[in-house]
Amino acid sequence: MEKSKEPLYASVLILLALIWGSSYILMREGLKTFTPLQVAGFRVFITWFCFLPISIRNLKYITRRNIRSFLLISIAGNFFPSFLFPLAQTRIESSLAGMLNSLSPVFTLIVGLFFYSRTIKPLQTIGVALGMLGALGLLYRGGLAFNYYGLFVVLATLLYGISANEIGTVKGLSGFGIMSLAFFFVGPFAGTVLLFSGVGQSFTSPGWKLSFASIILLSVAGTFVANSLYSWLIIRKSPMYAVSVTYLSPVVSTAWGIFLNEKISTVMIISISVILTGVYLITRAGAKVLKRSEFKVPDAT
Repeated sequence: MEKSKEPLYASVLILLALIWGSSYILMREGLKTFTPLQVAGFRVFITWFCFLPISIRNLKYITRRNIRSFLLISIAGNFFPSFLFPLAQTRIESSLAGMLNSLSPVFTLIVGLFFYSRTIKPLQTIGVALGMLGALGLLYRGGLAFNYYGLFVVLATLLYGISANEIGTVKGLSGFGIMSLAFFFVGPFAGTVLLFSGVGQSFTSPGWKLSFASIILLSVAGTFVANSLYSWLIIRKSPMYAVSVTYLSPVVSTAWGIFLNEKISTVMIISISVILTGVYLITRAGAKVLKRSEFKVPDAT
């Protein structure tokens, strides 16, 4: 019976990679009309609205003991990264943003080691080193110059690492349930940001309909639906199977970059290969000790 479901699992995994790998292109389209502040504000607010019925049902799980965790997950895992990515993409290609986002598992391991008393295996140490080396290669522009806007994405992946480790401390809720409550806290703040961002003027710009549709698709598909699919894969198949999307989504974002004539150099291809090799070592070395309750849902963007 389980074997007959393999095509379904593979289809969901590919769909998830396509959704997350395309998120950066949707952000790029949204930025043609809206400011980075507005793109992020709409994304968080629309996702908050999608999660709202689930959030309300899960409010009973918030206690004095875990409210700090929910706030940290909200801010580090959802609010600030949502603003950092569009800010970075005002000066870097969407394909580069997708490549750099593959650092998330690297920082999850580093943050867990230093702040959450997690152990690290020798092979994982090599994986971290490869991840950092690959990131330097992606940011390097020649002549000892770096693309500093790419550091906004690196910071976002560091925040994802903090959020992922904090999710592991929350008991009694699935990753999807935790995510619903995380957006419950930050949605109203995103709405407030939008009110004071001059968004009304953006809606008078030519082409705003396509840009706004891209933001809606980014919010609904790229965050709400993608997290649902990811959680489903973890439960129905396995955490290690689901995490393989980490290797597939950068391929999708790179393919989009090539299709749209973005600048993709040989150094970038080598660098992302080095990062993904590091991620492979990190995830495979920890596979034997990985418990389902400890597995984190990585938000792609």
